[in-house]
Amino acid sequence: MSEETWLAARLIPTSGINGAEEQERRATSALLAVMSAVREFGRVLTQSVGAPAGVVQTFIEVPFKLGNQQLFPDGLIRVTRGQRQWTALVEVKTGSNPLRSEQLEAYLDIAREQRFDALITISNEIAPVPGQHPTTVDRRKLRKVALYHLPWTEILTQAVIQKEYRGVADPDQAWVLGELIRYLEHPRSGALEFSDMGPAWVQVRDGVSAGTLRTGDGAAAQVAGRFDALIRYACLRLGRQLGTDVTPSLSRRDLADPAARTQSLANQLASAGTLSGSIRIPGAVGHLHVTADLRAGQIVCHVDVDAPRSGRPTTRVNWLVRQLKDAPDTVRIEAFAMHARGSGATDLLRQVRAEPTTLITDPSRELRAFRIAQSTAAGTKRGSGRGAFIDSVLHAVDDFYEQIIQNLKPWMPAPPRLRTSEDVIPVQPVASSLVSTAISSQDSPDFDTRGTPGGSESSDRADE
Repeated sequence: MSEETWLAARLIPTSGINGAEEQERRATSALLAVMSAVREFGRVLTQSVGAPAGVVQTFIEVPFKLGNQQLFPDGLIRVTRGQRQWTALVEVKTGSNPLRSEQLEAYLDIAREQRFDALITISNEIAPVPGQHPTTVDRRKLRKVALYHLPWTEILTQAVIQKEYRGVADPDQAWVLGELIRYLEHPRSGALEFSDMGPAWVQVRDGVSAGTLRTGDGAAAQVAGRFDALIRYACLRLGRQLGTDVTPSLSRRDLADPAARTQSLANQLASAGTLSGSIRIPGAVGHLHVTADLRAGQIVCHVDVDAPRSGRPTTRVNWLVRQLKDAPDTVRIEAFAMHARGSGATDLLRQVRAEPTTLITDPSRELRAFRIAQSTAAGTKRGSGRGAFIDSVLHAVDDFYEQIIQNLKPWMPAPPRLRTSEDVIPVQPVASSLVSTAISSQDSPDFDTRGTPGGSESSDRADE
């Protein structure tokens, strides 16, 4: 038998997974074991749920009694720092299995009785806004116990960033973390990616096309929430490739009231047929804005860039075009003039390359900003794969970042230069009695008091 057919031994094998229960148990045990074994990875996950820095201990299927019931939460995490202990119960779901409110509320009761600090849920569900939980529970049960949610995608992203970019000090621990990454990336692990726009997608899509979708429609709110979750998933996916924390760009109001954000997006969908979101990428020239136009069947990505603060308008346009030398000709550029209202001059990159003045409507006005946009076809299918809406958004985000944003740098003014003797402009000669004997910034760099009238001679007379 050829060695090419041999399977390499893995620390966490995917073979032998039979059913959802076995999938859940294996994923829970693998994750918690690696959290306690790889200090850096354990710290980054526990820090995100409010735990102190300390020694991480993990356990699975710890039995607890709640009234007459015997309950077995999937896991338990304990972090010890000196005399302080922080403890959290863990509930895990894999595949498409959803979290259940009654189960979470029972675990919250256990945590309260045991004086534990938190309940952590892990599943493939992604909340529309970071910090929000995808499952509704009785808020009275959260008075003494915190509730956190970690999507499998976020756990995988943090694992990749820690191993490939931040680094793991111990080589053996780095290999162990790599084995967890291999396991979570395997389809049989149950750590699925974002793959469904929800049961209301077809109804809303058709309602937008027909113009029958109304403000206040509950289906529109469901799709709006799924779109925000898709934007968050796109952030995690892009961050995994870049090795940095890419996050949705949300206002303080949106973060404080996620329900209002969802309702506002649903109203936008009903009135204009569009869904929009923004992505914050550390070090990028600006936020990556994503707009899905369901009526036009397009995904539009754009970024706003401040124009240089010096030079003629054509110089400022050429500054931008030089940075877009590898961008597609179909990219659209819009130029905004200083103190001007409304939209600015717009043209495709191919035309701007040939004639930069197409973006200049009034040469006497300075250009203050540019908008670079790219349109792609939007998928219509609810799930993932070819022709799906989810994949069209993800590909649009990745392509726009690769072709446009990562090649753009903000304008920086040139630093001031020291003067040289060639920079000194000769002036009309003046009477010797008017020449100052003190060194001045108006004198040339090779100024010598001994060679000027009233210099060394005046000093000699003073000495006499």
